[in-house]
Amino acid sequence: FGHTEVKKGILLMLLGGVHKTTSEGIRLRGDINLCIVGDPSTAKSQFLKFATRVAPVGVYTSGKGSSAAGLTASVVRDARGEFYLEGGAMVLADGGIVAIDEFDKMRPADRVAIHEAMEQQTISLTKAGITATLNARASILAAANPIHGRYDRSKTLRANVQLSAPILSRFDLFFVVLDECDDVADYNVAKHILDVHRCDETRVKPPFEQDEMLRYIRFARTLSPRIPEESRRVIVDCYRKLRQGDTMGRSRTAYRITVRQLESLIRLSEALARLHCADIVKPQWVREAFRLLRQSIVHVETEDITFHEEFDGEEGGEMGGDDGDEGVAGSDEAGMMDTDGSGIPPLPDPYAPQDNLGDADGPPSVEEQQPKRKKKSKKKKKKTSYRPCALQTWYEISSRTHTSWKCLQNTP
Repeated sequence: FGHTEVKKGILLMLLGGVHKTTSEGIRLRGDINLCIVGDPSTAKSQFLKFATRVAPVGVYTSGKGSSAAGLTASVVRDARGEFYLEGGAMVLADGGIVAIDEFDKMRPADRVAIHEAMEQQTISLTKAGITATLNARASILAAANPIHGRYDRSKTLRANVQLSAPILSRFDLFFVVLDECDDVADYNVAKHILDVHRCDETRVKPPFEQDEMLRYIRFARTLSPRIPEESRRVIVDCYRKLRQGDTMGRSRTAYRITVRQLESLIRLSEALARLHCADIVKPQWVREAFRLLRQSIVHVETEDITFHEEFDGEEGGEMGGDDGDEGVAGSDEAGMMDTDGSGIPPLPDPYAPQDNLGDADGPPSVEEQQPKRKKKSKKKKKKTSYRPCALQTWYEISSRTHTSWKCLQNTP
C-alpha cells in the first residue's frame, strides 16, 4: 500500500493519450513517458516489473546492460553475407511500454539514441547501405537513482539526477520517492517482510483481478475522447499558470516549462477521460492532470529551485553601488530603530563619522578614520607593487610626458 500518486501516474501511462495526425502529415504522440527518481530500497524496480506484466506489450531492460543498438535497431550480417535489420527493445515494444531500470547508469551516447524514439516515436537508421524508418510507438517507464545515493532536497531535481535537459523535457511526469523515517510505516514494512520470508503473508484481495484490469485497459485504449471548448480554455489557463510560475523567481539552471509540458497536459487529460470511459474531456479532469503535472515537476522544482549563493551575490551587487546611498539609508534605518523604549529615537551624534558630510558641525576623529586609511593604504600597496611590463610601459607612454620615452628605451 501507499505511493498512490505513483500508481495513478503508471495507470495513466498504461492508458495513454490519443494519437493524432495533422493535415500536413505530422504525427503527434499520445504515449506518456514517466520517470521515477528515488532513494535505494524504495521498490522502484517492482513498479517497473508490474507495469510490464499488466501492459499489453512490455519489455523490461536495465540501463547498464543496454546499448544504443539494443534499444533501437541494428544491422546484422547473416551467414550468406547479406545484411538485415534487427529491432531492439523500442521496436519490439511497439504499442506497449519499455521499462528501463537504472536509467542514470546508461552511457550518454546510448541515452541520446532514444531521443527520437521518445518524441517522434520513430527510429531512423542508415547503415550498410540500408536506410529505414521504424515505428517505436511505446511509452518509456524509467527508474533512476540520485547521484550521491540519497535525494538531496536542498538541490534541484536536475542536480540530483545525472540526466541532460533534452531528455528531462521528454518525460511527462516525474515522481520522487523518498525513504523517510516513520515508526508506523517502518513497523508495517518490517512485519510484512518477515511474513514473506516465513511464507506466512496474507494475500491481499484487490477489487479487480489482473485479467479484468487487462481487459479494461484494452477497451479504454480504443476510445478517442475529444476536447470541448470549455476544457480548452481551462488547459490554456493551466499552461499560463505553469509558465508564470516558471518565470517568477526561478534560477536559470532549473528545469523550464516548455510547450512539451502543454502537450503532456493534453495527454494526461485524455488519459483521465479514457479512464472514465468518456467521449469528451471534462474540465475537472484537466484540473486533475494539472495537479499531477504540478506536483510531479513543478512542486519538486519550486521547493529546491532557489540557489542562495546566486541570491546573495545579486543582493550584494545591488547594495554595493557607486553612490553609496543605499548603505547610508540602511544605517539611518538602523539608527531609527534603536530606541530606549519610549518610542523616540535618540539624537544623532554630531561628531559621528558620516559619508555624505555637507556642512557638518564637527569633523570626524582621527582614530575613527585611521583603520580605513590603513586598509586603503594596503590596497594601494598591493596595486602598486608590481613589476612594469610592456603594456604598462605603453600606458605610461600615452599618459605621461616625453620623459617616458627614455624609460621605454631603458626597459629590457
